[in-house]
Amino acid sequence: MPGGVNSPVRSFNAVGGTPVFISRAQGSRVWDVDGNAYIDYMASWGPLILGHADPEVVDAVRKAVARGTSYGAPCEAEVELATIVTEAFPSVDVVRMTSSGTEATMSAVRLARACTDRDLIVKFEGCYHGHADYLLVKAGSGATTFGQPSSPGVPKVFADCTLLAKYNDLGSVEKLFDELGEKIACVILEPVAGNMGVVAPTDGFLRGLRDITRSSGALLVFDEVITGFRLSPGGAQELYGVAPDITCLGKIIGGGLPVGAYGASREIMSMVAPAGPMYQAGTLSGNPLAMAAGIATLRKLHNPGSYEKLEDLASQLVDGLRDIIKSAGVSATVNRVGSMFTLFFTDRSVVDYDAALNSDTNLFSRFFGRLLENGIMFPPSQFESVFVSLSHTESEISSTLDVMKKALE
Repeated sequence: MPGGVNSPVRSFNAVGGTPVFISRAQGSRVWDVDGNAYIDYMASWGPLILGHADPEVVDAVRKAVARGTSYGAPCEAEVELATIVTEAFPSVDVVRMTSSGTEATMSAVRLARACTDRDLIVKFEGCYHGHADYLLVKAGSGATTFGQPSSPGVPKVFADCTLLAKYNDLGSVEKLFDELGEKIACVILEPVAGNMGVVAPTDGFLRGLRDITRSSGALLVFDEVITGFRLSPGGAQELYGVAPDITCLGKIIGGGLPVGAYGASREIMSMVAPAGPMYQAGTLSGNPLAMAAGIATLRKLHNPGSYEKLEDLASQLVDGLRDIIKSAGVSATVNRVGSMFTLFFTDRSVVDYDAALNSDTNLFSRFFGRLLENGIMFPPSQFESVFVSLSHTESEISSTLDVMKKALE
């Protein structure tokens, strides 16, 4: 395997040392092959909002696998999960399942181009939307972690179709539309950035994008692969009260199995084959195991008090961390939205990609190593989100803060 891993950030290149190989996981904890236990705040990069191996999810998958692992034909579970999604997201009347978030965003951009008959797209520096060629331009996530905001192998002609704007800077978007508005098919962004670290939209930013795209005939695409069902039942668009034209989902709707989805109004989605001429397909789309895991996860997540508990646990952890930072005299800031947050080692307020890049990655690597040595698993990159799950306990939050205090001191 390239670098010994199947996804770059797992390699620990950004933090030094050897990657931890996991043998099993349960609830809020993972165990490595040497038997060491860790309180896990990666949550498989976001989808495990209930924690690892939740009994109800495991039972749903066990029953599903006994009925067959893949059909290559429609099944009832696809309809049930699609119904849950469309009921949760008022902007989505019709949804198409895929097998990954990358497939979802790639398809959403193709759909926007098909609907508008335009070629150009606008994305934001530091936002990661998967590894489709035209989206690997100043991308976040691993591309930022390894200092490669673009990628070899991306043809210049593809990159030329992607216009870059600055996150939380409406002026940079307005300038692009003033110059090329009639050629822009869509604006795509993470409504709460999670791949340059967590960065929240400033007041009026999302609303401003909605107004700009609507007046120009372009579509607004929200990549809610991370934020969908994490920040609220209706994702970031419910939290901030701004409805996009197209929504991309993933992570949580698969309950830990590979899933993505994109959806929109009935009118927009009528363009997608076989209803319309825009082609997109996938042998494992709507896989019965992934559908079962997603349904079980979303059912349990809708239990009364789930989001209140997530908010309480995350606020305890972040408020305690901020107190430690202040008392230790460390140059750091913490951004949090709901149950996702990032500790940036910088004295600047982090509101965009440039500010995130100002972080001291060497200091983060040392901090990460101290946590790992003491049984706390954080994402191995300064530019990723930390996730709190419903399986974390107040006792574990307290233990984590004790380790953080010693590490920062």
